[in-house]
Amino acid sequence: MGQVAVLFRLMPQGVETDLEAVAKGARASLPAGVTLRGMQVKDIAFGLKALLISVVMPDSGGVLESVEHAFAKVPHVESVEVMEEGLL
Repeated sequence: MGQVAVLFRLMPQGVETDLEAVAKGARASLPAGVTLRGMQVKDIAFGLKALLISVVMPDSGGVLESVEHAFAKVPHVESVEVMEEGLL
């Protein structure tokens, strides 16, 4: 079984959302076997910023969905989107 690198974009509920708190919640919500590779804040528009999170996970069924659902449950996250995905 291989490894998959995935880039997620977490959109906050608004411009006033504390992205540090979202980042902390996202780190804490990672399922077992998923490794955090990096995080960065990206400007979107009109003061709105998104949190980009890069992770590495096993290439097995259901892991991607479990990470996506875990990120969606982080407080103040409006939406989660898979931006890129590729085998390592």
